Amino acid sequence: MDWLDILTKIEEGEDDHTEFKSSLDLSSIGRTICAFANTGGGIVILGVTNARQIVGINQDQERVQERLTSFLHSCCGSPVSAAMGRHEDPNGWVHWIQVPSQRGFEPLRYDGRVWVRRGRSSVEPSPAELQELYNTFGYILTEELTIQATTTSDVDAKAFSEYLQRQGVNTETGTQPTDVDDLRNRGVLDDTEGRPHLTLYGALAFGRDPQAYPQTRNFIIECVAYGGHNQASKPLLVTKCTGRIDEQVERAIHWFSGMGRLESYHGLVREDRYLLPIEAL
Repeated sequence: MDWLDILTKIEEGEDDHTEFKSSLDLSSIGRTICAFANTGGGIVILGVTNARQIVGINQDQERVQERLTSFLHSCCGSPVSAAMGRHEDPNGWVHWIQVPSQRGFEPLRYDGRVWVRRGRSSVEPSPAELQELYNTFGYILTEELTIQATTTSDVDAKAFSEYLQRQGVNTETGTQPTDVDDLRNRGVLDDTEGRPHLTLYGALAFGRDPQAYPQTRNFIIECVAYGGHNQASKPLLVTKCTGRIDEQVERAIHWFSGMGRLESYHGLVREDRYLLPIEAL
């Protein structure tokens, strides 16, 4: 995209895929870059006001380019591929960042949050929009998928041993398989390129830090209490449980059971009941 194209964009004004920034505010720029990358791409033009006036970026042009290049590499968790350009206008240097749609394990995040483009604004998606975004990215995993960033040392051996005991497996007498073979036999490990790695199931059920990987960091239980009868009501309390699946469930039940109980009276006898039976949870 050359300077004449940029002038046309400025003349047409901001839209779903164009945004102006009058200064080098990296926080605001980061949200916009993330939103464009997640939803259709777009161009950020620096040194232009919302009123389409060119004011320029009053900083060394080479330094600005270096900062933007570094920012694109680190701002969204994974590098953002973008084309950059610049032009010296009589009113100052104008820089632009042309961001295409990105594809990866999951939508990009800036400042720990997913951003999308809605009209001329960069906003956080609704739960339904976020789910659709995951569908668009084609983020499909099965429990057999191996996470190649893992090794056998990422297994919590104590948690796995306790699981075997609950299953009635005697690990003390008789001929026993090696630890690695035992983990393979039960689907916790699988080999990729000749090396054992945790499967998705293995990481979530027996991993030391299940949310430590890009493929799993959003696999958590979220508990929400609504001030009404359905999810259209205003959320009153929100908590997120991380860790292994059994730990998440235990924390979720503890969180829920601490929210209060229903009181009912039978004559002079008061009965306290959980909002939902613990067995159901």
